Amino acid sequence: MNNWWILIILAAGSYLLGCFNNAIMITKLKNADIRKVGSGNPGTLNMSRNFGIRLGLLTLFLDMLKGLIPALVGFFVLRGRMLPDAAFDLGDLGIFLGGFFAVLGHIYPVFYKFKGGKGVATTIGVFLAWAILTAVVGEWSWFAVEIMSLIAAVLFIYFTEYGAMGSFIAITPPAVGSSIRLFLLYGVGKGTARIVPYYIAANMLIFGICFITWFAHRNNIERMLAGEEHPTSIKEMFVKLRAKKAAKKAKENGGGANRPPEGEK
Repeated sequence: MNNWWILIILAAGSYLLGCFNNAIMITKLKNADIRKVGSGNPGTLNMSRNFGIRLGLLTLFLDMLKGLIPALVGFFVLRGRMLPDAAFDLGDLGIFLGGFFAVLGHIYPVFYKFKGGKGVATTIGVFLAWAILTAVVGEWSWFAVEIMSLIAAVLFIYFTEYGAMGSFIAITPPAVGSSIRLFLLYGVGKGTARIVPYYIAANMLIFGICFITWFAHRNNIERMLAGEEHPTSIKEMFVKLRAKKAAKKAKENGGGANRPPEGEK
């Protein structure tokens, strides 16, 4: 198949996959709508605040898969397809093409009148795929950038309760790292002039992923500057989880205490 058709099919398929919103579907199973509670954002943090940390983590995992799967598909479908007279592996373009359109679908889903989530978890999935692929070929430093960014984001949210800023910490360093790695592979003096458009396109996709994710958080940024941002307390989420477990256990023990002895009616 022609490379251009593969790129088009990859972009369209990734976008449609991104359009499925896991938070909305999960809350519908609970006869609720995540868009009508809390901040109204159908994403991980709002799910965690209003439906508990377990469903929040489930949403995070599923949304990450929406970015990880298209990125991996783009890489493996196009891997080894080289440009004529140029040593540019189209797999290094495919990973970010699939990722970009998955994030675009999550933020602007055609199924929900182009009103979706903010793309952080899906973006994390894209760069996690990139980090895993670099680790497979022995470049563990880039994988370390991804993991350290995620840890830093969690710690930042835990101590400051600024969820949006923590999200930026999770996605920005891996984006910068992936761009640096592309430069080391295909930058100045690394190949012929035919490489340049594809090298630029890959970097523009990386920039695009970050830009639309940051842009989706523009209201959060305004609220943070005004000191009105919704707090995201990880500590409170765990307190609520423990309280829920304790209430469930007390109910079970109470039910057992009121049950008549065996043989009695």
